[in-house]
Amino acid sequence: MKQPIHTAAAPQAIGTYSQAVRCGDTAYLSGQIGLDPATMQLVEGIDAQIQRVFQNLQAVATEAGGSLDHAVKLTVYLTDLSHFARVNEIMSTYFRQPYPARAALGVASLPRGALIEVDAILNLA
Repeated sequence: MKQPIHTAAAPQAIGTYSQAVRCGDTAYLSGQIGLDPATMQLVEGIDAQIQRVFQNLQAVATEAGGSLDHAVKLTVYLTDLSHFARVNEIMSTYFRQPYPARAALGVASLPRGALIEVDAILNLA
């Protein structure tokens, strides 16, 4: 059974999707960009956007019944791969070992002019 997940602690969907969908013990978190959920405005700068993305993912993970510790797979989308080292540094403050599997992709653009987007899969068992 498919259960949509929604929380006011993360930006509301800006399209035809749910913040996350839980199916049994698995939650699929939609991509988050650096939107402040209170204002729905993009925060300024790469460091602030990276922080906000992980804060948004954490809020959705919590609403789904877990935390970022339950993440088994992340996909990171960056408009500039030179920011990859900063993603690693900041990510290490949100995740503990064993770290989730991850892919990182360079993309031409992201919604709202964001510099980074991250989605996640959680195992809540």
